[in-house]
Amino acid sequence: MASIDLKRELGEQYRATTTPALVTVPPRPFLMVDGAGDPNTEPAYREAVETLYPLAYAVRAAVKRATGNAYTVLPLEGLWWADDLSRFSVDAKDRWRWTMMIGLPDPVQHVDAPALVSRVAREKDLPAGHLVRLEHFGDGDAAQVLHVGPFATEGPTVAALHAFIAQQGRELAGTHHEVYLSDARRVDPSRWRTIVRQPVAP
Repeated sequence: MASIDLKRELGEQYRATTTPALVTVPPRPFLMVDGAGDPNTEPAYREAVETLYPLAYAVRAAVKRATGNAYTVLPLEGLWWADDLSRFSVDAKDRWRWTMMIGLPDPVQHVDAPALVSRVAREKDLPAGHLVRLEHFGDGDAAQVLHVGPFATEGPTVAALHAFIAQQGRELAGTHHEVYLSDARRVDPSRWRTIVRQPVAP
């Protein structure tokens, strides 16, 4: 049986430094749940996260049975936006819209993932099970940087990333994307590591 470190295998998709850089992120399969509202107070956000992890581990077990290969479950990720982007602000979290998601390995094609997700969500009575979908997603051409510290201090990091994009002669495109490399339940907020990614256009 082989054990696959997906974060290492996928390289810059799950690795960044505090210096902004341009990357290209191709589409790959994800488990996704959409929602809206302040992630600090909105029950739907907690329910989305509580649903995604059990399903990601269930898919991992099914892939292991089908292929003999085990892999490390990928970290939680989030897409963040507002219907009116001009009003997207850290001070108006109740207006945020989001998609929380966990990436899957390509060998997921060897299992009936939609049927598995539906069955496990029902058997475990997962709170957002009826909202989960499987979809391919990729940022395409993007810029990214590593933020170290609490989410509330991301402002200067995001500003520096946007300045880098302008310096490269690119424009913002797509949706603000974050990859949560640290387990917020076990790591002190001062040491949280988050990849902040922004798709770009020429």
